[in-house]
Amino acid sequence: MLIIRNATLVDGRTGIDVHTESGRITAIGVELPVPAGAEVIEAEGWLLSPPFVDPHFHMDATLSYGLPRVNQSGTLLEGIGLWGELKAQLTQEVLAERALQYCDWAVAKGLLSIRTHVDVCDDRLLAVEALLHVKKTVAPYLDLQLVAFPQDGVLRSRTALHNLIRALALGVDVVGGIPHFERTMADGAESVKLLCELAAERGLRVDMHCDESDDPLSRHIETLAFHTQRLGLHGRVTGSHLTSMHSMDNYYVSKLLPLIAEAQVHAVANPLINITLQGRHDSYPKRRGMTRVPELMAAGVNVAFGHDCVMDPWYSLGSGDMLEVAQMGLHVAQMTSQAQMRACFDAVTVNAAKVMGLEGYGIAVGNLADLVLLQARDPVEAIRLRANRLVVVRRGAIVARTPSATAALSLPGRAPSVDWTLRR
Repeated sequence: MLIIRNATLVDGRTGIDVHTESGRITAIGVELPVPAGAEVIEAEGWLLSPPFVDPHFHMDATLSYGLPRVNQSGTLLEGIGLWGELKAQLTQEVLAERALQYCDWAVAKGLLSIRTHVDVCDDRLLAVEALLHVKKTVAPYLDLQLVAFPQDGVLRSRTALHNLIRALALGVDVVGGIPHFERTMADGAESVKLLCELAAERGLRVDMHCDESDDPLSRHIETLAFHTQRLGLHGRVTGSHLTSMHSMDNYYVSKLLPLIAEAQVHAVANPLINITLQGRHDSYPKRRGMTRVPELMAAGVNVAFGHDCVMDPWYSLGSGDMLEVAQMGLHVAQMTSQAQMRACFDAVTVNAAKVMGLEGYGIAVGNLADLVLLQARDPVEAIRLRANRLVVVRRGAIVARTPSATAALSLPGRAPSVDWTLRR
């Protein structure tokens, strides 16, 4: 039995004790009696949160920065070209090794669930097999959900559809797509129809790279919402990126947002990557590159933030820190009201969990005992400080610890050693 005492919860409650046993939360309250023999963590008022969730990542490419060469321009198209070169050099062993290293990084950051897209356009399905192995290996400490992703276009690439179906047969969880990368707008629309029907037949979820473009006429999210409604896939479909929406006229968006909400399509923005890859053809004024996050939220759409890339052909930075993602999303979307800043915290926790369809997520009696103790007093402070993950708990067992952040200062005219602990 593991007990966390005197924590602050995301909803603002303070002095809260959380009891866990057999991998589940068994009690939540104030000054609960401590059973003999229980392991106790004194939270000291710090913020206790459900774990971070990344609903959009590319683990088959992660930590491959510099292979086969560095992306000199830093652009999306050069990154896609580099990935095409790198695929031929991949081995299952190296790919799995990098993915496992990233999973270790993730757990240390309190990130315990990741949805990763895996490229199925390689006829060997090498990355699929490697990540299925990784998924099984990390299952005790991290939930890994795989998306069959036809990077080169499910219609544009000759064997992509066949490979995608093979990947699903091997145990991949979600149907992916990339309609804006097909050869024509018509092919893009056809790919959405085809892939949604495939998912409906198999009872699977859908997650499409959708309209990752500055082109306001890239409107495949409308088609995705339509087929979601037509096939009864409500709540099981995600449109990722949706960056063309930042360039669409307001009248069209005023029609589009209710369609997305009615179909219960989730939206995932990837702030770190969207802000660096989009708007590359602009001089000035330059578009921000991220979809309309506050407007989608106001329309009732479930919006989450993803990390997308860490040290790969598309992005040379990143550390697996979802608070960095939330912080960038907050700044790019100018979401600086108190409610909006808290919504950005939700975008990397509860909202992202809804995208993945995670069961038993959240701090409630009966739910899974997956928890993160953050060195912050509230969600806004956690984002501001990118707070230390003091303790990370998975199924009621401690899987990671980080020392409390302090600073020892020695200044003229001051005490020789002043210990500053991060407190308000």
